[in-house]
Amino acid sequence: TDIEETIYTLVEVLIAVCCCLGNAMVVLALWKTKSIQQPTYCFIVSLAVADFLVGAVAIPLSVLVDGRVKTSFHTCLFISCVVILLTLVSVLCLTAIAIDRYLRLSRPFYKRTVTWKYSYSVAAACWFFAVPLSFTPMFGWNEGLKTFNSSDKCMFVNVITLNYLVYFNFFLCTLTPLLVMTVLYAYVFCYIRENLREKPGNGAQNQSRNYLTKEKQLASSLALVLALFALSWLPLHIMNCISLFTNHANKIAFHIGISLSHANSAVNPVVYAFKIKKIKSAYIHIWKRYTYCEAESQGSQS
Repeated sequence: TDIEETIYTLVEVLIAVCCCLGNAMVVLALWKTKSIQQPTYCFIVSLAVADFLVGAVAIPLSVLVDGRVKTSFHTCLFISCVVILLTLVSVLCLTAIAIDRYLRLSRPFYKRTVTWKYSYSVAAACWFFAVPLSFTPMFGWNEGLKTFNSSDKCMFVNVITLNYLVYFNFFLCTLTPLLVMTVLYAYVFCYIRENLREKPGNGAQNQSRNYLTKEKQLASSLALVLALFALSWLPLHIMNCISLFTNHANKIAFHIGISLSHANSAVNPVVYAFKIKKIKSAYIHIWKRYTYCEAESQGSQS
């Protein structure tokens, strides 16, 4: 109904604004503190950029491909693929972060040899590889012109086939990386827990314990980001599976699932603010600087 469509649109607009503001703050905070040159934080910035684009690009486009505008088949298909792209970038960035945490603990030489250029290259590779994966429907794996009428409005479900969404996008490109990341974080936490159980000894051992404690705090925060991603996206993917295997779909349920998946991009900056000290302190620094400048400008005007 019109009321349901209006509520869905307003919720999406609110989420989009939160995505843009929150993730812009993350990028600004890490840029100002030059933390962007550190491998893990470089990947977090890449993830924040993807989340920002979810608000600025993916959400407006997903609202358009909900039967709001008339387009050609290939235009509608292209817009739908762009919406998929940003999700896959997020998955690949999360995978890169998990691998980075694993290598830092399991390969001592890694943290000594890895450079910011390497981190930028890996982050760029995440975006590069996400493009062919998300634009696969453009090369033929789609619903085809037979299901699309030139008089019809652009609908995501009329151009993107459920086989692609379930078997390729979910099982291969989302679920498999999530399982790999779960295993990697399980190893990280087991390794840290076993080493922290050792009794403190000389200065070198105490220094190692302090390092492991910091690693545990950061890994916990990043694992929470991963868990929230899974909880936000799995409902929509499960609904796609139900729709494919039972041929039953509920539009309201899908709207809730889509909004929940988009909300994940708005939640991440909040997690960073409360769980990662470096980002939290950068937020505070920017806020103090902003309020100081405001107070100074008001004082000069008076």
